[in-house]
Amino acid sequence: MLGYLETGFPTIQVGESIFKAMVPVKLADNFFGVRVLALAMPEPNLKLALDSLRCFPFLEKLHIEHSALPLARRHLQQPNRHTASKGPVPAGPGLGAAPAGTLLPLHQRLHLNLSGNSLNESQLPDAGFERLTGLAHLNLSYSDFVGKIPDGIRRLSKLESLDFSNWIYLVEGDNDYFLPLGEGRWPVVEPDIGSLVANLSSLKELYLDTVDLSGNGAAWCSAFANSTPQLQVLSLRDTNLATSMLRSVGRCLSSTHWPRSTKVQQRPFPSRIFQNKNLTVVDISYNLKVSGVLPNFSSDSILTELICSNTNFSGLIPSSISNLKSLKKLGVAAADFHQELPSSLGELRSLTSLQVSGAGIVGEMPSWVANLTLEILQFSNCGLSGQVPSFIGNLKKLSTLKLYACNFSGQVPPHLFNLTNLEAINFHSNSFIGTIELSSFFKLPNLVRLNLSNNKLSIVEGKCNSSWESIDNFDTLCLASCNISKLPDTLRHMQSIEVLDLSNNHIHGTVPQWAWDNWIDSLILMNLSHNQFSSNIGFGSVILANMFVIDISHNLFEGPIPVPGPQTQLFDCSNNQFSSIPFNFGSQLSSISLLMASGNKMSGEIPPSICEATNLMLLDLSNNDLIGSIPSCLMEDMSQLNVLNLRGNQLHGRLPNSIKQDCAFGALDFSDNRIEGQLPRSLVACKDLEVFDIGNNHIDDTFPCWMNTLPKLQVLVLKSNQFVGNVGPSDSADKNSCEFISLRIFDLASNNFSGLLRNEWFGTMKSMMTKSDNERLVMENQYDLLGQTYQFTTAITYKGSDITFSKILRTIVVIDASDNAFYGAIPQSIGDLVLLTR
Repeated sequence: MLGYLETGFPTIQVGESIFKAMVPVKLADNFFGVRVLALAMPEPNLKLALDSLRCFPFLEKLHIEHSALPLARRHLQQPNRHTASKGPVPAGPGLGAAPAGTLLPLHQRLHLNLSGNSLNESQLPDAGFERLTGLAHLNLSYSDFVGKIPDGIRRLSKLESLDFSNWIYLVEGDNDYFLPLGEGRWPVVEPDIGSLVANLSSLKELYLDTVDLSGNGAAWCSAFANSTPQLQVLSLRDTNLATSMLRSVGRCLSSTHWPRSTKVQQRPFPSRIFQNKNLTVVDISYNLKVSGVLPNFSSDSILTELICSNTNFSGLIPSSISNLKSLKKLGVAAADFHQELPSSLGELRSLTSLQVSGAGIVGEMPSWVANLTLEILQFSNCGLSGQVPSFIGNLKKLSTLKLYACNFSGQVPPHLFNLTNLEAINFHSNSFIGTIELSSFFKLPNLVRLNLSNNKLSIVEGKCNSSWESIDNFDTLCLASCNISKLPDTLRHMQSIEVLDLSNNHIHGTVPQWAWDNWIDSLILMNLSHNQFSSNIGFGSVILANMFVIDISHNLFEGPIPVPGPQTQLFDCSNNQFSSIPFNFGSQLSSISLLMASGNKMSGEIPPSICEATNLMLLDLSNNDLIGSIPSCLMEDMSQLNVLNLRGNQLHGRLPNSIKQDCAFGALDFSDNRIEGQLPRSLVACKDLEVFDIGNNHIDDTFPCWMNTLPKLQVLVLKSNQFVGNVGPSDSADKNSCEFISLRIFDLASNNFSGLLRNEWFGTMKSMMTKSDNERLVMENQYDLLGQTYQFTTAITYKGSDITFSKILRTIVVIDASDNAFYGAIPQSIGDLVLLTR
């Protein structure tokens, strides 16, 4: 039996025997003929891997597994890749998605698989790989290395598959996917992709997802066509490609040898790719920024899979899509569909998967769906309405049924429970009504994912049988806004639950201990927000170590704020009754990107350990009772921190004044505290700053003309401080030294400013003059995670009262200069600021 023995030592497996030793090299004499070597180590060692290949001359496959690999990473895999090569492929999530800890049958070619390990952001050796002349498959995916791709790999002329991709997590939730905040970071760089593939003439599969290719010019495409004639799979998701590179894709497709599977993430996507006669698979799904249109299709197309769902495509679905007679999987999405779906879709008798979304799709579910032999059916984010038709009950092969974010109504269709092959049901965000028993879904023997959130349903538990196999295998349960008043007892039996959303219900009391005991090894995403949970969190001071997303906001939890585990990327515990922050809080937060703890009763100082959370992009501790000064490291050493919100506390002292040039701040809010002294001039390093609010403090300074070097600054709130002197440039001839051309909200009320308000200076505020149809939010979509965006707020004074804008729209334009010591006439140029809200 093939497998792994997880010990503190490397292990060797030959046939059905397993051996362990401190150093595999010493075993080479006794096991000279070893062909398969599997090592399970607490810490991966690349040198050991290369030495093993040298000492075992007949070795054909080496698989190194990190035995301490976090469980959550074993559960989350990249979506199934399309592989055009014949025969089995190496184990591991990067090539073939084989389960961790298994080896597939021998290939008679050399395999090196280091996927899923953690190389702790180290660089791979530039030399050494070239010695592995027989290497056919190299998998370094999900291995946490940085820097450039080693030169030695470029010389492996027998290489057939090469995988450098990084983690892409797809977890079902209300938006049907979850992309953590690692997206958009490119730790590995390849400045010359032509050089990389120049000698790889045997290459069939290349995965470069999340590798930075931005330094490449338009010639990259011809490099593939000329150097890799056997290339069949090319995956370039999230590679920071330039637009010019994408255009070259379309030009390159005339090549006879263009790959049969293409995945690209950037915009716009060349429509001629879909018309290429050699392609069998086009999959650009889950690329939200990719735009394009579907072309007309000819009858000689050999496409079997056409998937552009979860993109930004537009236009129509052409009726000629019926020409794709071999099509098995179709996923289409467009923001502005304005017609019914073409009935010719019903002619695609080979179709097994249909996924359609588009707000313009209206009416009832098309009747031609009944003509298809579907295994996957999805209508989402569209205007389809009415009851779910009864013919759904005749689609006996359905394994996935997703009808979410539409206008379906009526009862949950009873014929649904005749579909015994169903594995996933997602009905969230419709208008389904009635009371339904949760137990009725557990009678479906294969069901493992259920989402009924945000309807008009009332869910009651019903009588459950713990012997039902589906309960134990359940991995996703989303019942937000389902009028639930108690934690379903069925959760006791869900030992494999990964995604749990019970938000916006009426559940009260404590989270029982059995819940934590059951979920400790499996739960990845937990949303208990907007309930009435009380007392301590229930698991002690540290929450489950494997959870990526934790939302317990808007409850009545008490005690110290719980410490999320090292895998957590989003933690929202805002609007509870937590009383303090543990001193070592930040030392546990190695992965966290978003931390929101506003609206609690936390007292004491902000612990300096918070700065050990070096991946923080957003920190919101607003509206608490925190005292002391702001830790200097929070502003000076956090190179990724983009939003810092400390509003509404009792912080005092000066703002740190050694902000570095790599400052990433986009929004800073220190309002309603007791901060004193001057504004730090080193803020000029924050070129991405859009919002700065220091209102209601004790700042003693002059007007910050020096902030005009911040090109994106749109919100500047200085109200209720002790600012003095003139506003604007000291000399009217020097107006350019104090231009704020992007300002939209400008509040300097209740200070000690004096002098004239210069006419010429207000005339430089260009953003207040030009009307725009852009109603997007300032700071919008900075952190789009599970459909949530962090919306920055600001408060201005109007007729003596503070008014808080809960959404800072770009169409809101405000100037408040009241309660100062200005004299002279109101500048006529203010009349040119036609967008002024008041």
